[in-house]
Amino acid sequence: MSTLIIENLVAGIPGKQILNGINLTLNSGEVHAIMGPNGAGKSTLSGVVMGKPGYVVHSGSVTLDGVDLLALPAWQRAQAGLHLILQYPTEVPGVHLDDVIREAYVSRGRDTSTLDAEIVAEAARIHFDMALVERSMNVDLSGGEKKRNETLQLALLKPKFAILDELDSGLDIDALRDCARRVEAATQEDNLGVLVITHYARLLEELRPDVVHILAAGKIVKSGGPELADELETTGYAGLTQ
Repeated sequence: MSTLIIENLVAGIPGKQILNGINLTLNSGEVHAIMGPNGAGKSTLSGVVMGKPGYVVHSGSVTLDGVDLLALPAWQRAQAGLHLILQYPTEVPGVHLDDVIREAYVSRGRDTSTLDAEIVAEAARIHFDMALVERSMNVDLSGGEKKRNETLQLALLKPKFAILDELDSGLDIDALRDCARRVEAATQEDNLGVLVITHYARLLEELRPDVVHILAAGKIVKSGGPELADELETTGYAGLTQ
């Protein structure tokens, strides 16, 4: 059992405070959803926790099994077991997906002798075209192909915790189902803990949350079960963000 703990996190960008005291505890195998209006601080939270440059942490802590993540660069946070699926995956010309995964395996001390077979199996599982594996990362890929690509990396690397920053953004129904179901399966097969940021309950029909949190003005203002996401589909955020 692993635990990701965010305590009293206050952070933002130079000259602007965005997160105003976030408290959240996520355990292995759990799915927590973060929902909220635009500008609430959802993507800021994912960036701060993962170590994206440009953010300033004023106070608070983020620990993974007792390890102080805020003291580590992003690559060491990844090696500690944290993974981020980006809302807008980065294009990396000249760098192939299979090479990236191989280097990640080596850096983690993992055996690469069966990697090619693992890639084939995982690509088939989410209907990702194997021809894209040997192409430059995300270059000239559709939105659905990029998110399948990101999901493939997550499945292969098997982190302890994954942050999904709007996994459903830019996806058609089939790609949404394939990606969400694969992440949901990882919570069972690999005990993956998931923090999923989304605007829409449709993603949570496939990736079933244990807890739903409403983030507004940089604070978690309400938490509840999956029914809270259904409530938002009807009422919106009126009355929940006051």
